[in-house]
Amino acid sequence: MSEQKTITAFYEEDHDRLDELFKTFQMSKRSDFAKAKEAFKEFKVGLQRHIVWEEELLFPIWEEKTGMVEDGPTPMMRHEHSQIKQLLDTIHKKVEGNNLESDQDEQALLTLLGSHNRKEERALYPAIDNVTNAEERATVFSNMNTIPEDRYNACCNGH
Repeated sequence: MSEQKTITAFYEEDHDRLDELFKTFQMSKRSDFAKAKEAFKEFKVGLQRHIVWEEELLFPIWEEKTGMVEDGPTPMMRHEHSQIKQLLDTIHKKVEGNNLESDQDEQALLTLLGSHNRKEERALYPAIDNVTNAEERATVFSNMNTIPEDRYNACCNGH
């Protein structure tokens, strides 16, 4: 992970990876449900990990560097993360119950993620890159590997 030089490049790449997993889930769910479930599981765990990385590593460094805690972008990002997690759980329950009727929830998630990711990619990540040096970014990347898996790997028992 540390080969990435910027927060923006790494996190945009992770967004793209997650987007592809979700597309695989959507495209497979009516033709190959086992494949769809596996893609969803990887997507859900990956997105939960991504959120933990942001909330426990990126947001605190931004808040420390800028002093923007209550009035900056991170409270809104945390609020949107909460909404994202609720939609993820709603879809997960349907996947777990072999219920294919998750199209409306999927669209709501995609709409929210699209807006959320644009704000991060166009504003927040570049801003974090601007207030941190290479050593601080390397520490973030290193610390990403130290977060215990049980902090984000809650998914799909029995799938």
